[in-house]
Amino acid sequence: MLLLTADEDAFEEHDLDIDSRRHFDDGLILLSPFNQIFGHHIGRLRDAFAKAFPAAHMGFLARCARWRRVGGYVLVHAGISPGVPTEGHAPLKDYLIESMARYELPAKRENILFTNGSQQALDLLGRIFIEEGDKIITGRPTYLGAIQAWDAYEPVYVTVPLDDDGMRMDELEKALAANPGVKFIYVLPNFHNPAGTTIPLERRYRLVELAARHGCLIIEDDPYGQLRFEGEDICPIFAMHKENTIYLSTFSKTLSPGLRLGWIVGPEKIIARLVQAKQGCDLHSSSLIQFLAYDICSRGLVRAHVRQIRQVYRERRDVMLRCMEENFPKGVSWTRPQGGLFLWVRMPEGVDAEDVLKLALEEKVAFVPGRAFYPGGNDGHCCMRLNFSYCKPEIIEEGIKRLGRAMARQMAQL
Repeated sequence: MLLLTADEDAFEEHDLDIDSRRHFDDGLILLSPFNQIFGHHIGRLRDAFAKAFPAAHMGFLARCARWRRVGGYVLVHAGISPGVPTEGHAPLKDYLIESMARYELPAKRENILFTNGSQQALDLLGRIFIEEGDKIITGRPTYLGAIQAWDAYEPVYVTVPLDDDGMRMDELEKALAANPGVKFIYVLPNFHNPAGTTIPLERRYRLVELAARHGCLIIEDDPYGQLRFEGEDICPIFAMHKENTIYLSTFSKTLSPGLRLGWIVGPEKIIARLVQAKQGCDLHSSSLIQFLAYDICSRGLVRAHVRQIRQVYRERRDVMLRCMEENFPKGVSWTRPQGGLFLWVRMPEGVDAEDVLKLALEEKVAFVPGRAFYPGGNDGHCCMRLNFSYCKPEIIEEGIKRLGRAMARQMAQL
């Protein structure tokens, strides 16, 4: 969800792309995958509830003055370095191996490949696994970026509905039985984007069992796993069945959104194929970014930073949930995430989120309609995704009031 302020008309349309950079800390959007949804409004939207990013001012590099000295040292080091292999900077791999071990994720250097954000990881997986007409299983809804990454390879999407505990295993079993030869099952087990759900341990075991029985891979996308602010960590799927699972994660949600550095953990044979595919794209991810990430991580600075942003995001989630209780019309429901950045709102059947969006823009508030998160865009008409991490509490309060008014106006017309 995005809140527009009263002064948004002060910006000239042709100046937005330039001026927005100077006002980034005020929440102006630079670029977004949702510009096709919002059209010309996208340059003017401020204090973004619809953004897919964490809070810009909570990024490590935005908050830590010392990073300038670190960055200067790393820049010199990167300038004289011969570069890194395609697989990535070995010391940073060693840091990840130690860090992931705390979450029961077994890995060796040979099992890890760095990518330009986890978005490139999704594209590389599409390159090596998907041929036109291949069947892949995703949730319903699922991550928009995965749809964008894989549409170019023309798969057939087999979608499985979610409930408050994530992907339903009874429906997955039916989907696998009805679609032999599925290439892989794509899941976001922790704090799902967009739904905010988390798959409990029992379902993870069942997922592994079903995938093994039907001989298909599991792609476990976990960009938000470190952002848990209530409950206990749950064993990753990769730890349960590493021979048949590919694990993805990223520094973008913890270190800084602008540092496009993600990683893949998987069986060595699959990593070798992904390395070949990546060499055809860019040879390797930026040496500078890998050196910078390692320098920050090796100083122990990231863990303290993550502890702090968990507290901030929990407060903002709590404010949004309270305000929704107070301001949303009767019949509207939503998920209650235990971490991450997003929650999912469902309005009564017959209420179209895109019609609500038109009224919401009049209230100077916006959100991402649910249809964007369904392959083919043929479902989710009564749903929307809200981001609770980006805005400060007082902006969340005002934005939810405005969105509640827009919902009420649309529902009154039915």
